[in-house]
Amino acid sequence: MPVAVITGASKGLGRALGAALARRGWDLVLDARTAGVLRETAGALSVHGTRVVALPGDVTDAGHRVALVAAARELGGVDLLVNNASALGAEPLVPLAELAPEGLRRALEVNVVAALGLVREALPLLRAAGAGAVVAVSSDAAAEAYPTWGGYGASKAALDHLAAVLGEEEPGLRVWAVDPGDMATDLYAAAVPDDGGPRPSPESVVPAFLRLLDERPASGRYAAPALLEER
Repeated sequence: MPVAVITGASKGLGRALGAALARRGWDLVLDARTAGVLRETAGALSVHGTRVVALPGDVTDAGHRVALVAAARELGGVDLLVNNASALGAEPLVPLAELAPEGLRRALEVNVVAALGLVREALPLLRAAGAGAVVAVSSDAAAEAYPTWGGYGASKAALDHLAAVLGEEEPGLRVWAVDPGDMATDLYAAAVPDDGGPRPSPESVVPAFLRLLDERPASGRYAAPALLEER
């Protein structure tokens, strides 16, 4: 069975993608900071008959990253790594003039430094998989200038660039930075709590990620809404 490691997997897009992969027979290693919610998610996904390992922890912890890859190795390797865990830098978001350096540092540590650390840890297994893939969950804030989204957007832009370079350096892998588009998630609610407008569910954008896995286009940056429109 193929094996996926998904960070930030207890809810939102991470859980939705994990559920879709489990239905396809993938074994999963799931990460999140909240142990109870992660255990509930793992139990719900395991009903599909695949092996699901839930490891609560913080991706900025090098030891936790080692444990995630070790768990995947026990399941057979790493075919897919999804860097989905994200930090906003401030909740709710604030203008750059009010963004504390500690908040920006946290966003960079989670969204960029930890993501690269996990890629480096998993690279030997990804290379050995034969069809290994890395997904860096991006944001339109990485490419567009939205007030209050500066710190988060800067961290996602850095993640996009790391993914682009990794794709050049690892031609045997597929490395996709994916902007999922607007979604109704706890992350967005924390970012802009006064915005109660309707947004698509995370489950609605999962087919875009599955299309990448099925068709394996060249490494690069993709927008989930565009992938869905082209189907």
